[in-house]
Amino acid sequence: MIEFYHKNNKKNYRTKIKQLIKDLSTLLSIENIPLSANCELNLEEKFSENLNKQTWNHVNQLYNTIFENNHRVSGTLLKFINKTKNKNDQFTLIDTFAGCGGFSLGLEHAGFNTILANDINNNFLETYYFNRELTLDKIYCEDITQFLKIDKKKVDLLVGGPPCQGFSMANRQRIIDDPRNYLYRAFLEVIKKFKPKFFIMENVKGMMSRSDEIQHDFNNNLDNEYSVQMFMVNAKEFDVPQNRERVFVIGSRSNEIHANKIVYEILDNRNRNNNFLLKDAIEDLPILYSKDQKNSPGLENEKIGFKFRKHILKSTKYTDFINFNNTDYLFNHTNRYNNLRDISIFEKLPEGGNSLHPNISQLMPYSRRNNIFKDKYYKLPKNKISKTITSHMKYDCNMYIHPDQSRGLSPREAARIQSFPDDYIFMSSNNSWYEQIGNAVPVKMAELMGKSIIKYLK
Repeated sequence: MIEFYHKNNKKNYRTKIKQLIKDLSTLLSIENIPLSANCELNLEEKFSENLNKQTWNHVNQLYNTIFENNHRVSGTLLKFINKTKNKNDQFTLIDTFAGCGGFSLGLEHAGFNTILANDINNNFLETYYFNRELTLDKIYCEDITQFLKIDKKKVDLLVGGPPCQGFSMANRQRIIDDPRNYLYRAFLEVIKKFKPKFFIMENVKGMMSRSDEIQHDFNNNLDNEYSVQMFMVNAKEFDVPQNRERVFVIGSRSNEIHANKIVYEILDNRNRNNNFLLKDAIEDLPILYSKDQKNSPGLENEKIGFKFRKHILKSTKYTDFINFNNTDYLFNHTNRYNNLRDISIFEKLPEGGNSLHPNISQLMPYSRRNNIFKDKYYKLPKNKISKTITSHMKYDCNMYIHPDQSRGLSPREAARIQSFPDDYIFMSSNNSWYEQIGNAVPVKMAELMGKSIIKYLK
């Protein structure tokens, strides 16, 4: 990972190296691997930039320990080592606006291989890179307009979810003409440049109200080279225990395979029975207690959880559904700080209760405005599916109160609800974990879409 930080985190490189040292030290300790006495400088000298000698020696010592014990260290530790090769490029995928990689992870499970990934947020790409055998030169941390400058690649599928900040149902200006939607226009330009066999765009459900206009934009800008179909689905229809409606636009460049055919197959494969509820996704995870220690970032213990923890996960119907690989670690299952008033509200609210519930009327501040913010507090019912997991969780989890424990959901619980496998590790800061997870396309939802496309490439 040091190569990623050196390339993409120039401004906070020393901070990233400090966290790197902590992570490696923690994992080596958990795995009972003694620190090597070898402090020889095996890492490239350029990575020592802005580091003092003691820090630089410490980093080399940690990496030497991994190199010397590569036959016995976990796969988690090996993820910190520089990637030197890419996977087979059969059924190729380019991932734009990639985020932490939920969309492409599901597509990879379906059989695609990511060859390029782009996002402007280096915290998101840190997670993306960490969890993949994808060399650094295939990761582009830059604005999508800069991504257009790279050499053209042969690609089977191109995906992305460009933010449309100028979109609203009340806005009478065409979406493509609104200067705030330059990312939407750029996504069309990426399609024009790479000419993938298929593409998928993901966006908010409100865009469905402008479906005719959006389909016209695609047809007009792509010179009618693609058949294009726009549709809306809910993640709960893909066995994801969450009420999450999203719009997708699918395009096909094949004369034989119309986009309508793919969409029909996706819709036909939906499961309307909601096989999994919230409790199925989170009830097997260790109990966490309220964290009332203020200004304590990085604090970890048995009470509030850990970023990395040895833990044998139970095999359940849901874990068997989301997991491809076994792991004896539990990642990102940690609690965040809440003040005593919030903790008391968490305790008193019943499942399904919100800010208007009489149990907490004496505790609520600004009571005259409670009706406006009725969902400021909400306790999730365990016997229902979850409400939509969103990036707002990076600010607080008061709208996502655990049904049985006086706290908000942990990042791992949110990731479970988004159908991320348990071996997918979220990197960067704790609050960023929530943002990454909330912005992602549910993995199992993406996987089914991928399976509906890849069959036409085989």
